[in-house]
Amino acid sequence: MPKTRRGPNDRSNSEERLKKTIRHMEAAEITMEYASEKDVAAIKKKNEQRAESVEDLEKEIKAAEKSGLKGYL
Repeated sequence: MPKTRRGPNDRSNSEERLKKTIRHMEAAEITMEYASEKDVAAIKKKNEQRAESVEDLEKEIKAAEKSGLKGYL
């Protein structure tokens, strides 16, 4: 199978990606109530990754605001 190559990070939509990631985390928390133990473990792991993404996105947004280039990145 060929390796897929990720493109450069498009920072112009960081705020929308942040909101979407938080919504996914919240939905996953609700889903855990009805999931098997195996699925709960997978959901928790995924939410840990999402939490890291939230931190990174918040840093990106703050950096863009600080640089004065908001809307141009």
